[in-house]
Amino acid sequence: ELKNTSGLLYPPEAPELQIRKMADLCFLVQHYELAYSCYHTAKKDFLNDQAMLYAAGALEMAAVSAFLQPGAPRPYPAHYMETAIQTYRDICKNMVLAERCVLLSAEILKSQSKYSEAAALLIRLTSEDSDLRSALLLEQAAHCFINMKSPMVRKFAFHMILAGHRFSKAGQKKHALRCYCQAMQVYKGKGWSLAEDHINFTIGRQSFTLRQLDNAVSAFRHILINDSKQPPAQQGAFLREYLYVYKNVTQLSPDGPLPQLPLPYINSAATRVFFGHDRRPAEGEKQAATHVSLDQEYDSESSQQWKELEEQVVSAINKGIIPSNFQPTQFCLNRYSDNSRFPLAVIEEPITVEVSFRNPLKVPLLLTDLSLLWKFQPKDLSAKHDGETKELGMCDDDMIGTEAIAEFLINSEETKVARLKLFPHQTGELHILGVVYNLGTVQGAVTLDGIHSSVGLQTGKFVSNGLSVRGRQDLEIQGPRLNNTKEEKTSIKYGPDRRLDPIITEEMPLLEVFFINFPTGLLCGEIRKAYVEFVNVSKCPLTALRVVSKHPGFFTFGGNTAVLTPLSPSASENCSAYKTVVTDPTSVRTALLSSASSVDFGVGTGGQPEVIHVPLPDAVLLPGASVQLPMWLRGPDEEGVHEINFLFYYESIKRHSKMCHRVLRHTAVICTSRSLHVRATVCRSNALEDEEGTGDNMLVFVDVENINTSETGVKEFHIVQVSSNSKHWKLQKSVNVSEDKDTKLASRERAKLCFKAVRCKNSEGSTFSFYPLENYTFADIVFGNEQIISSASPCADFFFQSLSSEFKRTHVQSHPHASQRAVKQPLDEAVRLIQRCSEVDLNIVVLWKAYVVEDNKQLILEGQHHVTLNTVGKEAFSFPQKQELPEMVLLKFFRPENTPVPARPTPEQLSNLIKTSLHYPESFNHSFHQKSLCLVPVTLLLSNCSQAVVDVMIDLRHKTTSPEALDIHGSFTWLGQTQYKLQLKSQEVCSLQLKACFVHTGVYNLGTPRVFAKLVDQVTLFETSQQNSMPALIIINNI
Repeated sequence: ELKNTSGLLYPPEAPELQIRKMADLCFLVQHYELAYSCYHTAKKDFLNDQAMLYAAGALEMAAVSAFLQPGAPRPYPAHYMETAIQTYRDICKNMVLAERCVLLSAEILKSQSKYSEAAALLIRLTSEDSDLRSALLLEQAAHCFINMKSPMVRKFAFHMILAGHRFSKAGQKKHALRCYCQAMQVYKGKGWSLAEDHINFTIGRQSFTLRQLDNAVSAFRHILINDSKQPPAQQGAFLREYLYVYKNVTQLSPDGPLPQLPLPYINSAATRVFFGHDRRPAEGEKQAATHVSLDQEYDSESSQQWKELEEQVVSAINKGIIPSNFQPTQFCLNRYSDNSRFPLAVIEEPITVEVSFRNPLKVPLLLTDLSLLWKFQPKDLSAKHDGETKELGMCDDDMIGTEAIAEFLINSEETKVARLKLFPHQTGELHILGVVYNLGTVQGAVTLDGIHSSVGLQTGKFVSNGLSVRGRQDLEIQGPRLNNTKEEKTSIKYGPDRRLDPIITEEMPLLEVFFINFPTGLLCGEIRKAYVEFVNVSKCPLTALRVVSKHPGFFTFGGNTAVLTPLSPSASENCSAYKTVVTDPTSVRTALLSSASSVDFGVGTGGQPEVIHVPLPDAVLLPGASVQLPMWLRGPDEEGVHEINFLFYYESIKRHSKMCHRVLRHTAVICTSRSLHVRATVCRSNALEDEEGTGDNMLVFVDVENINTSETGVKEFHIVQVSSNSKHWKLQKSVNVSEDKDTKLASRERAKLCFKAVRCKNSEGSTFSFYPLENYTFADIVFGNEQIISSASPCADFFFQSLSSEFKRTHVQSHPHASQRAVKQPLDEAVRLIQRCSEVDLNIVVLWKAYVVEDNKQLILEGQHHVTLNTVGKEAFSFPQKQELPEMVLLKFFRPENTPVPARPTPEQLSNLIKTSLHYPESFNHSFHQKSLCLVPVTLLLSNCSQAVVDVMIDLRHKTTSPEALDIHGSFTWLGQTQYKLQLKSQEVCSLQLKACFVHTGVYNLGTPRVFAKLVDQVTLFETSQQNSMPALIIINNI
């Protein structure tokens, strides 16, 4: 029997209970309307009697009866339920009845889609008395929020977290884990890192308690890989929890595969692979070749230059053809290099893999026993079998030696690279899979006042907290996106990246290069002698050593005619870089002749001048052997800082199918400062005959200026020799007025030199040949006491190299459109003969010495400048002049003509067919008192400079007949025939006897005859006025 709150009991026959029983019978037979009326009546009676427990029950049943009435004549009285709940809870202190009432009312409200009211009702009943009841109610309230018309997702997640917390307090681990996992679905990926960390940590804890170790590991993993905003202490706690859980997981299956570790982050795309040994440091005065190292930054432009150099030397070796299987050598592979092919590595040479690690946490990470993970397929195995695939480098060091890093510390939020090495001992296919290591933390690694307590980084010894796990991380590199075909452009496809899949090839030679006494600063044109040491550090001999450079004029190893120079740097300290011969200082400045072939210096063989053969003894460098060779350097003609790339090419004596050759790179940085500026011109001499009467000579004017600044310590320059080299012309003697034996030039001083040049003799020596000889003729005019043999190394080497580069430069400038020019007709033979008259093809070499004061010591520097004279009357310079930009012109559109325009010589070329010279007395005495007219005999000599027959017309008349013009010519006239027409054969010399008539004393210019010439049988070419000689002055005296 139930008692009311006042302790009174209703007897069984009490009318209030009878009404309540009738209401219950009506409810049972589903007469809900009558039941509602009876419950409502009983409720009033119970309230009048203050029987609150009976009243609350009547209210509860009345509300249910109203809800169950068909057709819903009246709304659901939710306030009845609220009053009943409040009565059960507050007055009757009966929580069980209150819970029943709440759950019943909540279901009624949810059936009416009143989820908000239902959630509020459920939340109100939660309390600290019972964790299990509160957890159940909170979970139901959360489901109310998610089932609303506009779902309140965050409220659902929040109340699920609260429900999970109360389940956890009640000891219901599974229910707590379920609630947290459902809430995690909402918070995941929203950037609420702190909330995610809390949920994952709780999930990990609960999963570990329930022995769901995989779920625990996954939860802790998410805590560590997210960009956490937790303080360092909290992150350290998370990490220790993770390591503890992970260790338990690994202990369950110790023989299973290594698990994937989440820390530290690995930037796989930044992985670099280097093939070969590390560069040896400099030893004393020896400077090792720079080659390639992982410390150098990648430069796409520089990489392309090295590739072009390698293609150049391979093409030269293979007679101008690049093999189809040619693969450019790549020492260092990264994200920018071409990784579409399998790289080649050499057996017994290390493979270094640089892996970039990043620690996202605010606590340091300690990696121990860090090494590479690989699998290897030996070359002699035809088919792949699982049993013959070796994984984990520490399993079999007989195939691949693996280097491990004992300790590798990564500080908080630090990015650090580790360089791991493999040493292949067999040929085959190597696949680098990833890295394997022990992950742990440093004991007491907490930052205090901004100073890290683990400052013992340099000692290499770190105290671990004893908690570490063994795991791996794979290196997965995505190749470049393909963008060539239409299909690739419209879809997302990536190409292969094979930088981690090298092929181990057979043994190859390995070259090391050292430079001795190699300068860092030079004067422009300065010649310096250095030495290069080649060392074969492998176990097989090397051959076919070549060196290629974009600047072949910077260095030379000497030609086939090179003199025996001191073989050691110490023996050559005070020696000249040139081959010299002592001369008689009292001798006249005439040329000392010699000859040399361009083939002796590697030019003219049809190969590429940039590819230079290195003269090894017997053309082979044996294993472990070294050789020192002299190397002459010449400072570039332009001042500034120059980066000069050397590519050394060599091969093995054995021919391999995979790797045919190897290369070694070196970049030299040279700073050049200004020295001399040489300009030269050539013109025809007035004298038609030389001393031997062969009848063809020229004058060469050389202008040398000292443009050096005093900052470099150069005291003065001495011009010690001027040499010429050509197949056509040679210097014969110096015609300078000054008798000074040595030409000294201080700063900004200029010297003007004049030389006489004659044609080279042919092999018989009797007549000169208009066509070039086989060998170059070298003529040396010495200004000092020592003759420098210009036809020997290194003078001739640099001359021939400058000759080839000058030819290359002028060829490109003069023939910019070779493809368009290929369809034109060849030059007419007559036009070619006319052009040949203006060509000289004479090369001038100015050799000098510079006296430099450095550290109170006087040094003597040597050097040479080259000037190439191609055309009569055209000035040439020792270094190319800057081209002025053409002015903007209007764009013109025209239709190209199909008929090729015939080539025509320029007027300047046409004016060099005939050379004229007047022979007359410089002074003539005449008595004008006895005879008023003074007649002077004059001889006009005409020489045909071409190889064709030429029609010549001489006009003695003055250009104008005005009185003013007569005054200009000094009132003299030519007597006799005023016009002559002649025909001169090739190289023919003709003389005309003329008479000049004077009426007064004075100085007169006889150079008034005009000479016109054209080739015979050339109708299209007009007669062209020839270049006049120098002014011909005569003095007429009266006696």
